[in-house]
Amino acid sequence: MEISLDNIVDEVVNRVKKEAFIEVEASGRHIHLSRKDIDKLFGEGYKLTKLKDLSQPGQYACEERVSISGPKGEFKNVIVLGPEREQTQVEVSLTDCSQLGLKAPIKQSGDLDGTLGIKAFTENGSINLEEGLMVAKRHIHMTLEDARKFNVLDNEVVKVKVFGKRPLIFDDVVKS
Repeated sequence: MEISLDNIVDEVVNRVKKEAFIEVEASGRHIHLSRKDIDKLFGEGYKLTKLKDLSQPGQYACEERVSISGPKGEFKNVIVLGPEREQTQVEVSLTDCSQLGLKAPIKQSGDLDGTLGIKAFTENGSINLEEGLMVAKRHIHMTLEDARKFNVLDNEVVKVKVFGKRPLIFDDVVKS
């Protein structure tokens, strides 16, 4: 194999990326479902179908989709994320809230205190949540190895710089 300057540069860039950077992903609207609500939406004993793993270990996108509705509008094809949770939780953006006609609080994922209710439904069933709708606080998932490497602790608030053609700095990001 011929070694070119381009090959050497590519190898160096890939090594630096691996050692000095972590992958950043944006998460669109989605729902985490409890066992009880999976049964109501898809049928008793239904098993969610894994579509693909997410960057957060143990988490995955499912083939299943639901619709959610508020006083002013609804969204169809909201992705279900697995595995099942203790309580159902719906995460949307502030813009989504406006379209739904709701003012959901910005909360850390999993903290349902003070969150809003919303209706979720499929062709097989529906649920009327009393709580669970939120705008997720900016957060970053890191492996234990990356957290050690970057000296970041759980629940620590950090800044995240995204590089590229349109660089951006996110402030007030929680390491979850």
